[in-house]
Amino acid sequence: MELNLKYSLELQEAAKKRIPGMTQLLSKRPDMFSLGVWPGYYSRAEGAQVWDLDGNRYIDMSLSGIGANILGYADPDVNDAVKRAIDAGSSSTLNCPEEVELAEVLCDLHPWSEMVRYARTGGEAMAMAVRIARAATGRDIVAFCGYHGWHDWYLAANLGTENALGEHLISGLQPIGVPECLSGTAIPFSYNELQELENIIATHRNQIAAIVMEPLRSEDPDPAFISGVRELADEEGAPLIVDEISAGFRFLTGGAHLVIDQLTPDIAVFSKALGNGFPIAAVIGKADVMGAAQTTFISSTNWTERTGPSAALATIKKHDALNVAQKLISLGSEVQRGWTEAAMKHQLAITVGGMKPCGHFAFNYPQAEEMKAFFIQSMIEQGFLSSTQYYAMYAHTENHVSDYLKAVDLSFDRIADAVGRNKLSEQLSGKASKTGFRRLN
Repeated sequence: MELNLKYSLELQEAAKKRIPGMTQLLSKRPDMFSLGVWPGYYSRAEGAQVWDLDGNRYIDMSLSGIGANILGYADPDVNDAVKRAIDAGSSSTLNCPEEVELAEVLCDLHPWSEMVRYARTGGEAMAMAVRIARAATGRDIVAFCGYHGWHDWYLAANLGTENALGEHLISGLQPIGVPECLSGTAIPFSYNELQELENIIATHRNQIAAIVMEPLRSEDPDPAFISGVRELADEEGAPLIVDEISAGFRFLTGGAHLVIDQLTPDIAVFSKALGNGFPIAAVIGKADVMGAAQTTFISSTNWTERTGPSAALATIKKHDALNVAQKLISLGSEVQRGWTEAAMKHQLAITVGGMKPCGHFAFNYPQAEEMKAFFIQSMIEQGFLSSTQYYAMYAHTENHVSDYLKAVDLSFDRIADAVGRNKLSEQLSGKASKTGFRRLN
């Protein structure tokens, strides 16, 4: 397709002047893809299709709403539930009954849990979970593994260090604005590296407020690591918080921890896929820990609105009835195989990894950022929103995947040719992709 991005690019320039960093979410910044090529804004989205401001239509085989739209865009069943909630009054002086119904559903899905509190985004829900754990234990230090948002408790890991979060997951997250007094209160350990957590606890015995981890991300769980984390949490008397914001609902209806032996949390946190793109987050947990929420002040007006719980109830019902997770795993597995086969065919060195329903690949070259940008450019020209990640949605079909992998094959061929002739840079229509967090000038 011929690229015409006039209005899309004009709005990006306007946004730079009015919105610090251009967007509200780092993962949606156009420079993370290819500035000058990535459309940045959408006018409409339905199923797996997205239309930009210039009328271009794409099949979205990239981040699927950054993992939030697990069923697909504008899902009719979820939308109908939200419209009914709006028509009945999305908020009032009284509380909506849907929040009690959703709490029952979440506890039924996770029999170890007994109580639920709500937020509307993953980051604030994680901040809530950590606050509850600190209130329950009377301690300050959090040992964590994985990505957990933007709040002070998490960015404190980079206070007084070279780049603790960068070595751990994302580079460039400067803790500017985070109080220096929080230094030493958040300490990272690596997934499947139990010794690192043991060392943290040994150094800070009886000071650990919580152990926070994702159930899995880029690696399969080592059973000894999982059981060891649970044992260390019990020995230290620290609640184990499992962050299901990214993994939840991708392996079954509920948390991914349910398919991992011996991973029983004290608290689990959900957002993203829980509402299929509508703002909702849930912190679920055991009563003896969750009860601490009443000893500290955790309260917000918009946590009581009706559309979020209504969307979650409709999403969970449909997710379970259609066995959505099985399809996501199947599609994701097929895409990862396709990446690997296309790379071998065109003699490109890539590394493929991640969870099957939301995998990723990386070019193993010094000019990897330019190669990623050229890949994105080539895929857009073929009618796909695509990056080096793929989040499966139920709206994706086998035909979508087949057509996408044909486009990947052609794009890898173009990349191999451009690299081989040392013509990559001059074939870029936009700028090289950025990685990590950098200031957008």
